[in-house]
Amino acid sequence: MSKLHLVFGGRVSDPRTLDFADLKAIDVVGIFGDYASAEKAWRAAAQRTVDDAEMKYVVVHLHRLLEPELPAA
Repeated sequence: MSKLHLVFGGRVSDPRTLDFADLKAIDVVGIFGDYASAEKAWRAAAQRTVDDAEMKYVVVHLHRLLEPELPAA
């Protein structure tokens, strides 16, 4: 199985949390088959909004959600 990663982001109510203010406005960057590709997409998305402290992008390890019994490494 590919190690799928989801990259998404949006406006958060508090920059110290992942409490997204408007779930309908979430920006789904994409799903990637490896961490390196996901990180590259995350960096590009985060760089576009670097001056807005209330915008946050994250990488979610979908493969860990789909098969939690597999070791992380």
